[in-house]
Amino acid sequence: MRLQLDLVAVLPVLAPVLAAVLVLLVDVAVPGRRSPHLWLGAAGLLGGAAAALPGVWQPAGDTRQGLCLPDGWCAYAADDLTSMLQLGALLGALVVLVLAWPEWSAAGSGGGVEPTGRAPVVTALLLTATAGVVAVPAAGDLGSLLVSLELATLPTVVLVALVRTTWAAPRRARAVDGAVALLTTSLVSFGLLALGAGFWAAATGSTRFAGAASVDHPELLVLAAVLLVAGLAFKVSAVPFHAWTPITYAAAPLPVTTYLATVSKVAALGGLVVVVRALGTVEGTTLLAIALLAAASMTVGNLVALTQQDAVRLLAWSTVAQAGWVLLPLATLSSRAASAAGSYLVVYLVATLLAFVVVVAVAGTVRHGPVEDPAGPAAATALAAHRGLLRARPLLAVPLGLALLTLAGLPPAVAGVVAKVVALRPVLGDETWWLAVVAALNVALGIAVYLRWLVVLASSEGSPQGEGPAAAAGAGGDTDVRTTVEATTGPAVDVRLWVLVGLLTALLVLGSIVPLGTI
Repeated sequence: MRLQLDLVAVLPVLAPVLAAVLVLLVDVAVPGRRSPHLWLGAAGLLGGAAAALPGVWQPAGDTRQGLCLPDGWCAYAADDLTSMLQLGALLGALVVLVLAWPEWSAAGSGGGVEPTGRAPVVTALLLTATAGVVAVPAAGDLGSLLVSLELATLPTVVLVALVRTTWAAPRRARAVDGAVALLTTSLVSFGLLALGAGFWAAATGSTRFAGAASVDHPELLVLAAVLLVAGLAFKVSAVPFHAWTPITYAAAPLPVTTYLATVSKVAALGGLVVVVRALGTVEGTTLLAIALLAAASMTVGNLVALTQQDAVRLLAWSTVAQAGWVLLPLATLSSRAASAAGSYLVVYLVATLLAFVVVVAVAGTVRHGPVEDPAGPAAATALAAHRGLLRARPLLAVPLGLALLTLAGLPPAVAGVVAKVVALRPVLGDETWWLAVVAALNVALGIAVYLRWLVVLASSEGSPQGEGPAAAAGAGGDTDVRTTVEATTGPAVDVRLWVLVGLLTALLVLGSIVPLGTI
């Protein structure tokens, strides 16, 4: 039996993998260097994105296939939607790499090499995780899906825990707690996925996704689908499988949190799309399970986000709420459900990346010095640290406002409005009125969540000059932060962050001028 590889088709996956191998080889050949690893990582991600781009423009119904057997079945198949998700994941990972460049390339204590070997290790982990993310939506069988999902998940556990040795001990301990929460969740998720895969194989007599619609034991296939959806719900941070999200997001380094909130969600949606497509005409029980996950995620995420006083925690719960919107179209029988979910995820990806870039930029102007104090991120990322941002730094406040309006689905961010309409349209077409009502109520809740942050940006009320983040945290803990952007004397925003802000803002503006619609 001969296997047809077609390496060009699978290049979006191979490019980051090859870059990760080169990063490790360069580290062996030239130890102690930092920047070459990051440049190699950027080249690998750009190469993968360039390879995925032609697939976005291929005609509907066509696929780029690789790893094919003589009988015509392929372990890798990427259509236009899959290619769009791959392109979004690769470019999102590139944004994270640029976002983290100053920190990951910084020297350790006393100007020496960081003892953790941070630059080569974290770059290789980021590339490996991204390769897994890109492989998930193109998986053609259960084995490929499970391996890809774990490849996308396990490196992120290490990224959460692998913090700089210059960080204060309490901060490093919280990072380990966040990594343990993510690891525990991943193990439970994999258990559900493996159990679902077993039932799938028993129902269909095959591990392939082709031909799952006609089986001798449909009840086993329904059970398999529900278990697979539950396992993937952990990855997408859907309620009630979301508990790890606020813990890990708040504990991880900001660039890693950005990666978890954006790029890793592509793997979760890709897995769901693969399962839904394989089922063909989905049985009502599976649709109901997805609908309940979507409704609960939107509602719980928005309600808890309303109480948050920290920008990262607010974005963490926003991720939970937005997961509900991504799941929303998949709870219908619409033929456009997968495309609608993909369209929404792309808009969410860009808006959330932009929000995190601005949060990182503001945190850099609030936090002083290379060593994190115990209050550290809580003071630097508090919503109070954004007070007066519109007046003090309008070039940061306006893009952040655009990102928040996009997530809320309010004009002038037309891209966000269209994304919500596209997500709702399959639900209305199926006449699932209860779910449509829940979604409509959550539109109002979401507006309240993001307008609350916008009010802080536009507020002119500040605190006395000279009260820094450490003093504020010492006086009142994580939420009693009496520092404003206007009161800080921190360093200027890194030029790389300005470039990211400009590019991501341009994408949202372009998406508002030429609405995305459906893929």
